[in-house]
Amino acid sequence: MNTTFLIASALDDLRSSNMLKYVVELAYVLAMALFIFSLHWMSDPKTARKGVFAGVWGMTAAILATWAKGEVTQHLWVLAPILLSIWPGMKLANVPITAVPQRTAVSHAFGGLAAGLVGTAEFFHWYLDANLHAEMTPFRVSALLIEIVLGYLTFTGSIIAAGKLQEVKWIPQRPWVYPGQNLVNGIAAIGAVVLAVMIVMNPTAPLAPYYFGGVIVLSLIFGPMLVLPIGGADMPTVIAILNSYAGLSAVAMGFVLDNKLLIIAGALDGSSGLILAIIMCKAMNRSFTNVLFGAFGQVQAAAPGGEQKQYKPEAPEDAAQVMAQASLVVIVPGYGMAVAQAQHKVRELYDQLKKRGVTVKFAIHPVAGRMPGHMNVLLAEAEVPYTDLVEMDEINPDMGQCDVCLVLGANDVVNPAARHEKTSPIYGMPIIDADKARTVYAVKRSKNPGFAGIDNELYFLDKTRMIFGDAKAVVGELTKALAGPGAH
Repeated sequence: MNTTFLIASALDDLRSSNMLKYVVELAYVLAMALFIFSLHWMSDPKTARKGVFAGVWGMTAAILATWAKGEVTQHLWVLAPILLSIWPGMKLANVPITAVPQRTAVSHAFGGLAAGLVGTAEFFHWYLDANLHAEMTPFRVSALLIEIVLGYLTFTGSIIAAGKLQEVKWIPQRPWVYPGQNLVNGIAAIGAVVLAVMIVMNPTAPLAPYYFGGVIVLSLIFGPMLVLPIGGADMPTVIAILNSYAGLSAVAMGFVLDNKLLIIAGALDGSSGLILAIIMCKAMNRSFTNVLFGAFGQVQAAAPGGEQKQYKPEAPEDAAQVMAQASLVVIVPGYGMAVAQAQHKVRELYDQLKKRGVTVKFAIHPVAGRMPGHMNVLLAEAEVPYTDLVEMDEINPDMGQCDVCLVLGANDVVNPAARHEKTSPIYGMPIIDADKARTVYAVKRSKNPGFAGIDNELYFLDKTRMIFGDAKAVVGELTKALAGPGAH
């Protein structure tokens, strides 16, 4: 309580002078600049840490400046949620690296929920006070409704996305589709638009709060309806799209609250999410509509009477002998590596190969894993030199000179069917050219297909050998064999 009193006293003293307005505006300009630099620095691994701190300090400046405004008088109600959020924030910051995708989805959910709750509070604040009815202009009410729809949609959609990423049992990992699905979604969307138009036409009508509640309910339902039909392979794009939705809801909130900083911060968030989603779609050779409505990830039944393809198994010890004689080994990490938390074992394998004079590179596909940059984050945690992480477009020209390609839990991103099989759901998707290596070892947990729901042609080539098992255990055996007798 003493802290709250001191803060309140300091703010009251500052408000008594004309300097307050200029201090707040200057703090907002500083926060805007830090947000922009944060995005710029985070685009490069060498400056990413600096970018994180720039974002933190920018948000700190924005919060303190807003708190200092004259209209903020209930300081305890500002301080209490800040203090209550410290523990959950620390818990979210300390999740395992393998859980970063679902943690990101949860963060988007919180952002969407915050926007939805602020919009709801603002609407009823206007509606219940007759003196504020003049503020319910068509533009501001429209902005508020956009904030509500995007906020609550992002909240529930992100919760479902996090559940899919966490592989929660009651949430289907494969696309959940049913006949007439798009029609049902369309009717729900039209219903929300009709209710929103009725509110904009007469926001002070007796039934307006009920229409508003209907928009909220439809928005909450619409989030799961959009995400459930999307398979795990599209989760990187979905996360980027939800990020964009959260940013756009913040933009709308900024117009409602007449806060320029919120508009700019939301625009930066929304545009960066949109750009990232476009990059992800390009990496999969798919459109937004195809991602949202294509049900990518349904298992395709094998044609009856078709040729039964056979895997060629290999023991880790034999694979280690071949890798030891190689000049260039390219490792293609995938979600299987993340699930097994094998990144540290992979670093040990990397060290053993380097000791033998083998050149080792990691081929990174843009949509490998469950979020953009997932593989980069995992390998960085294991302190794999970033100079040896090579993007798909850069590594593919060298795959013809690769002696051994080790595929760790990756599937669709190395499937040659993407090049020539026009009936395949991944046709046209850029892939890592693992099939051009002289020898391929594929580590896989089971014989099940990947999230695209199809067999991987790479696994049946004459040059490919399969090593079935948990990626962490298999890589550990490879490392032990390379280290020689008596190694631990």
